[in-house]
Amino acid sequence: MFIFVLQTIWLYISELAGKDLDIWVVLKFLWYVSPRLIPLVLPLTILVTSLMVFGSFAEKYEFAAMKSTGISLQRAMRSLTYFILGLAVLAFFFANNVIPYSEYKWQNLRRNIAQVSPSMAIVEGQFSSIGDNFNIKVEEKFGDKEQFLKNVVIHQKDPKSPSKNTKVTIAKEGELASAEGSNTLSLILKDGNYYEDVQVKNVMKQRNRPFAKSYFEKYTINLDLTELNDTDIDKENDLSNHNMYKIDELYSEIDRLSESYTRDINLFADNMYYRAGITKVRDTTHRIRKQDTTYLELLDYFNSGQKLQIVSTAIDNSRGTLQTLNAKKMEFQRKTKALNKHEIALHEKYILAIACIILFFVGAPLGAIIRKGGMGLPMVVAVLLFLTYHFIGIFAKNSAEDGTMHPFIASWLSTVIMLPLGIWLTYRATTDQGIIDIDSFLQRIGRLFKRSE
Repeated sequence: MFIFVLQTIWLYISELAGKDLDIWVVLKFLWYVSPRLIPLVLPLTILVTSLMVFGSFAEKYEFAAMKSTGISLQRAMRSLTYFILGLAVLAFFFANNVIPYSEYKWQNLRRNIAQVSPSMAIVEGQFSSIGDNFNIKVEEKFGDKEQFLKNVVIHQKDPKSPSKNTKVTIAKEGELASAEGSNTLSLILKDGNYYEDVQVKNVMKQRNRPFAKSYFEKYTINLDLTELNDTDIDKENDLSNHNMYKIDELYSEIDRLSESYTRDINLFADNMYYRAGITKVRDTTHRIRKQDTTYLELLDYFNSGQKLQIVSTAIDNSRGTLQTLNAKKMEFQRKTKALNKHEIALHEKYILAIACIILFFVGAPLGAIIRKGGMGLPMVVAVLLFLTYHFIGIFAKNSAEDGTMHPFIASWLSTVIMLPLGIWLTYRATTDQGIIDIDSFLQRIGRLFKRSE
């Protein structure tokens, strides 16, 4: 757990450092992020400890002493098996109740921290959110207070449509200026330009995608920090994602997303069908035969100027249709990914409990077979097994998010792969066999060569 917490600090150090945060806030951040590490830590812990304990028993001939008194390996494992089953049940309820709550509190705290001291929140080389409407990226910050900026890119959202970035501003230089105690932060940009989508109410004019573009030598953006400077770290925000739901909530959310997705696809298909005008256009033209072998083409009824206009209109309509299809394709891909993430999150509630049981039956018999305890070889073997298990799960889930693999198969793939390994190792350990019986293998090879002679 300590190792994974250190990794978390390393990953999110840019969000915590340089903001004059109280140590209590940092500890609260780590406290809320810790439960989401349990699905990684708990299976690895069970695998390592079972390998170390049973490997130590075998190394010190404890199992030999047990067998001499009539205690089998199954009986020796019985009490720990009951403990692991109880731990698996506890892990299930933990994944279903504690992790969603901590995920919400962590995301909520993370968002509030991002709004503390926005002048410090601008990080080099990445987009930083300043309030709800500005995303700022700078290549370099310098000066005694890091108030001078180089190569500034600003994405500004439309207040009426917060999901759209309607204005993009780019400048070679910038400067942050603010009077002491002032609630206004002035961002002075130099030598740049901006591009803005113009929103019009007329649908026909909106199809032309009107925009405004301008160049400037000096341009000042004033940011109101009244709400940001009074940021409450413990403020509850309206946040939601697939990791914040319980099982019953995931079921209802998956049904809602599936119905919405199906409805959007059917509606888009109908719109494209009617947009093409297939239902309105009927071929009532009587075509004239030419020499009883060919028919006049439709364009032959028009003169050259009309033909050019018709073809140009058809090309424009085709391009518009292709643009609409590409845009909708990306939108449907995002919705598919969101739906798949919810399904994966649902299965992960059950996987944590099952993985604890399966990895115990991998580690315990393997420790009894290799007969080595302590932190040496068992730790190496456990880490290699867990990395294999973990990487298979990661690759499968990434494939599922893209729609390449079904979410159910991707979620359970790594666990199902470990299941036969656990059964096989348990069988080998209970029958006092090694992982590979080299003597038996060599004897079979020798008998094979004798038969060939």
